[in-house]
Amino acid sequence: MKQLYTRWGKKIDPEHVLSEYPRPLLVRDSYINLNGYWEYAFTDAFQKPEKYDGKILVPFSPEAVLSGVNRQLQPEEYLWYKRTIDVNEVQLKKHRLILHFGAVDQACVVYVNGHQTGRHTGGYLPFELDITDAVHDGANELTVAVKDRSDTSYHAKGKQKLKAGGMFYTAQSGIWQTVWMEYVPEVYITELEGIPDIDRNVVRICVHASEPEQKCRITVHKAAIYPEAMKCAEDVSSLFEIPETVITETKGNTSAWIEIPVPDVRLWTCEEPYLYYYKVTMGEDQIISYFAMQKFSLEPDAETEGFPRICLNGKEQFQNGVLDQGYWPEGLYTPPCDEAFIFDITEMKKTGFNMVRKHIKIEPQRWYYHCDRLGIVVWQDMVNGGERYKHWFVTYLATVMSWLKIPMRDIYPSLLSRKNKAGRLEFVREMRETVYVLKGHPSIASWVIFNEGWGQFQTEDMTRLLREMDPDRLIDQASGWFDQGGGDFSSLHNYFFGLFIRPERKRASALSEYGGYSYPVSGHTACEKQYGYGACKTREELNKRCTERADKMRELIPEGLCASVYTQWSDIEEEVNGVYTYDRKIRKIDRV
Repeated sequence: MKQLYTRWGKKIDPEHVLSEYPRPLLVRDSYINLNGYWEYAFTDAFQKPEKYDGKILVPFSPEAVLSGVNRQLQPEEYLWYKRTIDVNEVQLKKHRLILHFGAVDQACVVYVNGHQTGRHTGGYLPFELDITDAVHDGANELTVAVKDRSDTSYHAKGKQKLKAGGMFYTAQSGIWQTVWMEYVPEVYITELEGIPDIDRNVVRICVHASEPEQKCRITVHKAAIYPEAMKCAEDVSSLFEIPETVITETKGNTSAWIEIPVPDVRLWTCEEPYLYYYKVTMGEDQIISYFAMQKFSLEPDAETEGFPRICLNGKEQFQNGVLDQGYWPEGLYTPPCDEAFIFDITEMKKTGFNMVRKHIKIEPQRWYYHCDRLGIVVWQDMVNGGERYKHWFVTYLATVMSWLKIPMRDIYPSLLSRKNKAGRLEFVREMRETVYVLKGHPSIASWVIFNEGWGQFQTEDMTRLLREMDPDRLIDQASGWFDQGGGDFSSLHNYFFGLFIRPERKRASALSEYGGYSYPVSGHTACEKQYGYGACKTREELNKRCTERADKMRELIPEGLCASVYTQWSDIEEEVNGVYTYDRKIRKIDRV
C-alpha cells in the first residue's frame, strides 16, 4: 500500500497534537492535554514490559504512520503505553484529579504508579477515571495496557479488518482519541442534559453532580453563529464577561429538570446554525455548555398524498446526505488536526450536502461540535459488532432480496452473526452509552441502529429501547435491508438497479446509500487494487454518471423520498468512490 498524506499530515507538531478542548459540551478551565510522545511496547503475554520498544505519538494508533510505529497489533498480543504525568500538590489538596480517554480500541487496563485504577471495554466510547488517590506531588507514572481482538471477536469493529480489502479497511488499535486530565472541586458537575422545546420557547436543562441535592445557577448567553471554532475554555468563558449579552438567569437543584424561557428565539438551521451558550455554577464548580433551539420531526405532506416528510423546525427539509466513514491516510481513525475536520464539513456543504451519515464510527466530540456550529445535519450510526459476517448472505443475496422485495425476519442469529449473548448485551450497553455521550449535539437528527444486517438482532426491541432513551430524534432501525417495519424510515441501499422507493403512510422513505462510482486519480490512490460500484475512466464520465444518478434520485422526491446518502465522501484505501481523493487534495465530483 502506498502511503498518502493530507495537506496537514506533513505538518504535525508533536508538541501540539490535537490540543483543542476535546469536550465542547462540557467545558471547564482546568484542561491538561496528554497527547504527544509516550513510550510503547508489544508483548505476547499480559505482563508489564521491562523494556519499551520506542516512542509512539498519541493519539495515533500504532498502525497509523503518524504514530511513528506503523505496526499492526495482533489479536494475541498486548500493547503497552507509558508516560509521566505531573501533578500539582497545591491543586491536589483542594481538588479531585480526573483522567479522560476519548477512545481506546478495544479493551484496556489503566495503572497509575503501578496501581490499577480502572479498566474499560468499548473501542469507540470515552471513559474517565478519578485518579486522585493514586497520585502524589510531582512526577507520576501512567501505564495503559491494551488488548484488541479486532474483527476476530463479537466486539464493535466498524469497517476494521485485519485482512483489509474492498469495503473494509486497515484495522487499528489502542489509543486513538485525545487523552487529558482536569482538576475538579470535591463536589463537581458530572453531566448536563439540555432539551429544547421550540413550541413553547423554553429549554429544559438537568445538571448532574457527584453528590446529590446541590444548588445551581444557570446563565444563558444570547444566540449567535460562530464562524470561528472554540479552541480553549477562554474562548467561550469570555462571552459571559459582557453582562448585556446575558438573556436569562435561573436557579434550581441538581438532578431535577429546570425549565428556562428563551426570549426572541433564534432557531438552528443549516443556513443559520444559531447556538446558545450557557454557564452553570454549582458551589466551586463552573461549566460552560451550549444548546440549540431546533426540532426534527416527520410531518405528512398534503401536496404529495400525505407521505411523511422530514421537517426541521416544522418546515420540510430534504436531507441530501453523504456517507462519511472518517478515515485518514496517515491517521486512520484519527484526523491529523482539528482543521481537517473543519475542511471536510465545509467542503461537504460546498458540494451541496446538508446532511452527513457518520458510518459505523463514533468521532471525537469536536467533529460533532463543528457540525453543530457550521450547520450540517448528522445521521449517527451505531457501531456494528457480531461474529464473522456471512457476506454471501448479508451482502450479495440480501441485495437481490431487497430488489425483489423479499422480507426476512431477524430471528436467525447464525445468518446475522449474533449468536453470542455477551455480544448482544454489549451492543445494548454501547448503544445506550452512544446516546448518552452524543444526544446533546443539536446537529444529530437520526440514529441508525443496524447497517445491512451486520450483527442485527431483536430490531424492534432495540428500536423501543432507543426511543425511550431519546424520544426527540428520528430512528433508522435497519439501513439497507432486513427491515422489520419499525422506526421512522423505510431505508434502502441501491447501487446496481434502477432507483426506487417503497412509500408508506407512517414512515418516511430514505435512500440511505446510493452512487459509489469509482474513479482512481493517478498519484492519489493508496492501492493498486481498486473497488467501487461502477468504474469510470475519466473525471468527466464520473461527473456525468453521478449527475444522472442524482437526477434519478430527485425524481423520487414527489413520490415520497425524504433523504438520500451518496457513497461516499472520500476514497479509502482500495475503495476509490469518493467525492474527494483519500488525501483530500483532489475533488473528483463537483456537486451531488
